[in-house]
Amino acid sequence: MRNIGFSTGALARGDFRAALGMLAGKNGSAVELSALRQEELAPLVDQLDRLDLRKFEYISFHAPSAMEPAFEGVALRFLEQVARRGWPIIVHPDAMYTRQAWARLGDRLCIENMDKRKPIGQTASDLADIFKDLPHASFCFDIGHARQVDPTMSEASKILQCFRDRIQQLHVSEVNTQSKHDCLSLESIIAFQKVSHLIPVDAPIILESRVEESEINEEIQSALAALNPANQLAVAGD
Repeated sequence: MRNIGFSTGALARGDFRAALGMLAGKNGSAVELSALRQEELAPLVDQLDRLDLRKFEYISFHAPSAMEPAFEGVALRFLEQVARRGWPIIVHPDAMYTRQAWARLGDRLCIENMDKRKPIGQTASDLADIFKDLPHASFCFDIGHARQVDPTMSEASKILQCFRDRIQQLHVSEVNTQSKHDCLSLESIIAFQKVSHLIPVDAPIILESRVEESEINEEIQSALAALNPANQLAVAGD
């Protein structure tokens, strides 16, 4: 079974310990430790040695999705500590004010494609410019963001054709018109199946769906169905 799990920020906003408690005893061998707001970064990094993460075969870390320009240097110093652990660090392109400064994270830097609210990072062209400046960075493909930007999944297909070899992990959820992460619907599952054959079958899956603890295992099964290339054949034949 491929590595799949949840973002702590999706399960318990700002409370990584509560989120890890929700994941105990559930299916899944992956986790993304999230510090989505800049004030969450230092407390999470400071506690990393005290967290019981033995359950997880794959661990990544989500940097603040927005920060003040004056905080960028501080953030990088904390994130260098994470990089030394060998974990991928997920970063939003618009949170990088001095793009070249982020090169110090090397191949631990993992760029995520964006939703329609953001000024950059939604298209294959945008991502090409970013990877030109940061050639060692890997890619976090957010399939929910891609569908929100282009519901036909044409841009998602183009992104995957250009950057599938850079994929470090996936973000999976349904992203609504307000750019909030919801549970997967039948419509989103069908849309994701259209491009599932372009996604590396061993790419770790991190769910960002906002679910109750009792819904965790069910959402994992929905994501696996959405990203199973065999199901894409059934959609194409309908």
